[in-house]
Amino acid sequence: MGMKQVIKNLDAFPRAEDHLLQKTQSGALVSVIGLIIMATLFVHELGYYLTTYTVHQMSVDLKRGETLPIHINMTFPSLPCDVLSVDAIDMSGKHEVDLDTNIWKLRLNSYGHIIGTEYVSDLVEKEHTHHKHDDNKNHEHSEQKIHLQNLDESTENIIKKVKEALKNGEGCRVYGVLDVQRVAGNFHISVHGLNIYVAQMIFDGAKNVNVSHFIHDLSFGPKYPGLHNPLDDTTRILHDTSGTFKYYIKVVPTEYRYISKEVLPTNQFSVSEYYSPINQFDRTWPAVYFLYDLSPITVTIKEERRSFFHFITRLCAVLGGTFAVTGMLDRWMYRLLETLTKSKSKR
Repeated sequence: MGMKQVIKNLDAFPRAEDHLLQKTQSGALVSVIGLIIMATLFVHELGYYLTTYTVHQMSVDLKRGETLPIHINMTFPSLPCDVLSVDAIDMSGKHEVDLDTNIWKLRLNSYGHIIGTEYVSDLVEKEHTHHKHDDNKNHEHSEQKIHLQNLDESTENIIKKVKEALKNGEGCRVYGVLDVQRVAGNFHISVHGLNIYVAQMIFDGAKNVNVSHFIHDLSFGPKYPGLHNPLDDTTRILHDTSGTFKYYIKVVPTEYRYISKEVLPTNQFSVSEYYSPINQFDRTWPAVYFLYDLSPITVTIKEERRSFFHFITRLCAVLGGTFAVTGMLDRWMYRLLETLTKSKSKR
């Protein structure tokens, strides 16, 4: 009998007899408020448990011999598609002029609406044909004798076509993917694909080449949740001037590991910008350069989920704390109402 009494004394939840329990309206109000608060906190904690969070880790980049995909989507509102070319050069000396890449051009009218499309590789091959023709001509004639009547008929037609497009306010949207070697390099969009004399006849000097542009999207691989590319939706507009834009990009190799164990290899990057205005003594032509270098460090981003025991611990703490606070509030309200009732009865 003594042992049972000792065990009863350990009871942390003593029961009061039913006739001693008193239910009040204030207690009911506090109970309803407490239940609403606990239900809200339960839903919040459940959502917190079900959502994933990311953990970042860094290691030395061990990748070799792979290509680097560059996704570009840009608009040049003041330059026709016929004069734009996309070149890629890397540190190994390899120079690609869109012959093996998937790059497209969309002709735009002065209102930005699409009026035609062309594949850049076809245009580049045409430009190379003109280059070869002009080079052969240079061997046969001195540079001083090269002028409009010495150009072939197809070149004259291109000049007339481009001048008409400039007069009509045509622009060009360039988009696609460049697959370059995984070494430092640059790619640029410019009028460099034109013969220098042809470019001079079209624009009457480098100062009239307006390289205003919109960067809708520029990335170095597929996007993962939470990624923000710093050059997306960038706008650079020039008025009555021209020059060269240079974007210096540091590419960071990245692996994103989903909670499902799927691995997404991609890249993120940081960028700084420099603009060099053209002057009458410059012999270079305006362009938009993207100079990139690769970081030797790989960032691994892992999706993880909180443990079930972590969820239960937080849930017990939140619900238990709410129950204790509402109990204290109920007692305070009961005593306050009791005091007010007694003071009224004395009067």
